[in-house]
Amino acid sequence: MIYSMTAYARKEVKGDWGSAVWEIRSVNQRYLETYFRLPEQFRSLEPVLRERFRQRLARGKVECNLRFEANPAAQSELKINEALAHQVIKAAGQVMHMTGELTRINPFQVMQWPGVMETPEQDMDAINQTLLEAFDEAVKEFIDARGREGENMKELIEQRLVAISEEVVKVRARMPEILQWQRERLFNKFEEAKVELDPTRVEQELILLAQKSDVAEELDRLDSHVKEARNVMKKGGACGRKLDFMMQEFNRESNTLASKSISTDITASGVELKVLIEQMREQIQNIE
Repeated sequence: MIYSMTAYARKEVKGDWGSAVWEIRSVNQRYLETYFRLPEQFRSLEPVLRERFRQRLARGKVECNLRFEANPAAQSELKINEALAHQVIKAAGQVMHMTGELTRINPFQVMQWPGVMETPEQDMDAINQTLLEAFDEAVKEFIDARGREGENMKELIEQRLVAISEEVVKVRARMPEILQWQRERLFNKFEEAKVELDPTRVEQELILLAQKSDVAEELDRLDSHVKEARNVMKKGGACGRKLDFMMQEFNRESNTLASKSISTDITASGVELKVLIEQMREQIQNIE
């Protein structure tokens, strides 16, 4: 299975402690980049979350958001870190003395200082465990969403590969007729110019013309690229970079084909190939 880099997942979890909602969204990115918005009391989870993303994702810009609402009725008795509170008050007094602005210290500001108000560690451990389990479920839904979107992209790419193969068959079938037309055109020019035909010179011109307009190699390579692209998608996984490289190879062959064009039909096929390749490339930009 191939995976899109664009997806969204949401997971809500509730307990006696309150409720929490995980939201994960991602867009395409050359490498894996993870960003977190977590409440202050859960900042310690960030390294764990980052590692879990790294183990399961290869590419994409991933944003992870946690919204947490505590249940006031389930709040444990508030505990004050008195030693830290005294340090904060003392430091605030020193700053006011240095600035000459002696005002009353707001106790609520002291309480908001990180670590002054403590929550029992065992309660936080239990909440953290519940949140991590919910996070894993959210990641699974997120990856499933990437997989579904990736399968849709795979179908669109397959449609373009079929169309490319059809253009190759069309050009290959038309080449004998086009070469014959070009041969007759060359003889007509000689006749119009009333030039006596030298068999050796004519043969040389025909050989040169055939070499310049021979697109058999380009058509064979396009067929080969189509097969390889299908093999890559069949293997699945993080194949976006390889497919993107293959689009460069497709473009190279279509450009060469167009440069060798000796008829409007071949030119039209070259243009159609470029359109199909660009449509595939746009889809592949979002594949992991």
